[in-house]
Amino acid sequence: MVAPESKLEITPSTDDLQPEKPSLGKVSVSDRVSPVETAPMPEPIASAPADSGSSWFARLRLGLARTSSQLTDQISGIFTRRKLDEDTLQDLEDVLIQSDLGIETAMRITDTLASGRYGKNISTEEVQAIMADEIKAVLEPVAVPLELDLSHKPHVILVVGVNGTGKTTTIGKLAAKLTAGGLSVMLAAGDTFRAAAIEQLKIWGERTNSPVVASKLGADAAGLAWDAFEQARQAGSDVLIIDTAGRLQNKTELMQELEKIVRVLGRHDPDAPHTVLQTLDATTGQNALNQVEIFRNVAGVNGLVMTKLDGTARGGILVAISAKHKLPVYFIGIGEGVDDLEPFEASDFATAIVGRSPTAK
Repeated sequence: MVAPESKLEITPSTDDLQPEKPSLGKVSVSDRVSPVETAPMPEPIASAPADSGSSWFARLRLGLARTSSQLTDQISGIFTRRKLDEDTLQDLEDVLIQSDLGIETAMRITDTLASGRYGKNISTEEVQAIMADEIKAVLEPVAVPLELDLSHKPHVILVVGVNGTGKTTTIGKLAAKLTAGGLSVMLAAGDTFRAAAIEQLKIWGERTNSPVVASKLGADAAGLAWDAFEQARQAGSDVLIIDTAGRLQNKTELMQELEKIVRVLGRHDPDAPHTVLQTLDATTGQNALNQVEIFRNVAGVNGLVMTKLDGTARGGILVAISAKHKLPVYFIGIGEGVDDLEPFEASDFATAIVGRSPTAK
């Protein structure tokens, strides 16, 4: 089912030695891959030293600094020498919505404040504590580890999202986690419209010792996905991760292309793609809500990765997306390094976004 003029290219792994694999079944992808069952796991084959919890939280807090500082400043202005009344609650709700937290979360916070403290003086610190608790309550149901069902082999992960949201980099970081946990991974350069994406994926393949299936620029992406599945099955790969194009400015063509990729994979395995991850750029704000709606309808997105949590991030949008779509948020990305993709923790995120210290959680 390869496009007639398509020339398939497979960039082999740079290391012929395969790590010991975990037992078939479900595995959980966190800092390293671990079985959901109690079967023992091999030690990672290679991994850079991970940041300590405190340094990761410090980086997360720095990444959310724009949102947290705005919230803190505006909340301090609202509650200085004012009792909690209808006007202050309305002002607070407006601030929370402007911070992209969403109407549902804003109302949760103001309702909780009103139920116990109406008519009383309240400090900024008390407001922050309640905000953190309510944001955590919204995020905890979606803060779950990514589980891969290795009874499907290869387990296909389709990565979708708008161009520039960090799809290819996320694929590389995820491949690093999986290979460090003992899984064999194959990558497919399904964004056939951008030469840079193909070359970038090949670089990540070299870094993670993962073979890369690629074709010429402009080749049929669905045909490449079909062939990549065949190659992964023949090679005995545990996981196949497929990159895709994300040209929202040409929505109709993009959606048809994604639908075709999903259909083609389903002919190999009715349950494929088994995982559909969408990457979201934390700097995009409200546009991210629309992006989730579009890709969920077309590609069946069943998990999210928030990228680019740096000083320009508008991280509140992740709370609004979680409240509306209730999709699992598997990872957040801070930085470009191989270890800069971490499992999503609701408590850490809620604490950081309201500007509290980790000891105040």
